[in-house]
Amino acid sequence: MDYPTPEPYYEPKPELARQDRLAVAIGNASLLGVGYLLLGRRAWAVVTTLVTIAFLVLLGTAVPGVWFEVLFLVWWAALVAHGWYLARIPVRLPSVRWPRTVALLIAVPVLVGIGYVRFDAASIEDRITEARDSGDCGKAQSALDMIWFGHHVVDGPMTVRGERTAQACARLADTKGALEVAASKRDTQGLQSSYDELGAVLTDLPGHDRMVSTVLDGFLDSLSGREPCDVAELADWLRQRPASNNLLDRSADVLPKIAPAALVGCGDKRAEARDWDAAKARYQQMLDQYPGHELTAKAQEGVKQATLGLELQNLARLGKGYCKTPVVYSGAAPYAKGATNRAVVYHDDDFDDMYIKKLPAEWQADNSQAVMVVCIGEREAGAPVRTCPYRDRSDGRVRNVTFSKMAYPVKAYELRTGNLVADTRVEIAGAACPPTVTSFGDNDPLRMVVEPSDSDIRAAFAPVFTP
Repeated sequence: MDYPTPEPYYEPKPELARQDRLAVAIGNASLLGVGYLLLGRRAWAVVTTLVTIAFLVLLGTAVPGVWFEVLFLVWWAALVAHGWYLARIPVRLPSVRWPRTVALLIAVPVLVGIGYVRFDAASIEDRITEARDSGDCGKAQSALDMIWFGHHVVDGPMTVRGERTAQACARLADTKGALEVAASKRDTQGLQSSYDELGAVLTDLPGHDRMVSTVLDGFLDSLSGREPCDVAELADWLRQRPASNNLLDRSADVLPKIAPAALVGCGDKRAEARDWDAAKARYQQMLDQYPGHELTAKAQEGVKQATLGLELQNLARLGKGYCKTPVVYSGAAPYAKGATNRAVVYHDDDFDDMYIKKLPAEWQADNSQAVMVVCIGEREAGAPVRTCPYRDRSDGRVRNVTFSKMAYPVKAYELRTGNLVADTRVEIAGAACPPTVTSFGDNDPLRMVVEPSDSDIRAAFAPVFTP
């Protein structure tokens, strides 16, 4: 009986086989070199992980740019392709069961995590964009506070855009405060610096126009609540500001809304303080810049009152000097014959105040109520009234003393026009030859003036005040 010849026995050699190419590619898609580990290429896995970590650090910190993200995607694609390529070469495989499952368990969470963070980044950017378009820095900051390292890694360009918005909001917050300080101090240099900064934000950080507009509108809206003179001065600066050919030029649009009332209100304030020059300037400015405005009548009345105030100030400043350089007070009543024309009376020292006091009170007035100004010059010798003998006690001689009327040159000017309405010589009668005289003096013949009574003074001046 023949038996079959047994086949020779060979010691089995290590199995060389191709790894699951899809598993390797999926493993490398995790960016952690898992595919290389499936192939037993540990060095490649370590190097891959280190390079990936370096990419992530740079993406999250130093180089969050679009080009770098593209480079990172190329790196990811290269790892997947390289793993797929290497898996075709038969190698001694490590003992890994269900390689696809292992690759998926590692790669899927990584990719899902990246996708979720990317989606979250897009949501945050939508909020930032909405806030930027509405000009709301507060809302934008709330969204910016949600950004963390992962967003820098998966969506660097979004974080760059977010940082630009954060920078714009920070600069605008500082500018808003600077505008408030400059406006409260009426600091035109501060206003100019603030406007320059707003313009710089528009230039340096495009896309933030609405946020700039919000700050500008807030400043312009705040003007109407300030003191009228502050508003008038700020409006002057806005009017004179050179055009910048951007949205800042809208500042001029607010002027017709706030300037007329501010100019009239400031004129009123200055008038209350008797600062008539400033008051008249503000009223006139309103009339010149906003003709036909509903406040025109009030401004015209203000100009009139300020003009009268200036004329009264000039009268008070001139005082007795009016008699040399007459001026006009257009608010005075006209001079009228047959009526009592009240007057401001100026006199030389010879016409004592005691005589002024004897003029009727209804003939005199202050500058604001007077019709004319009466100027009384130095006393002169009037017509002789009577000569009487007196014995000089010092030597016993008899001396004749002649008593004369008191004579004064008088000029009267109509205050309304400054015209001369009276140029006369007033002679005042009075009592002569008293029982005694206190001194004879050195004159020969001796002369003395009469002692006028109240009625004598009134009678002498009546033709001047009541022509």
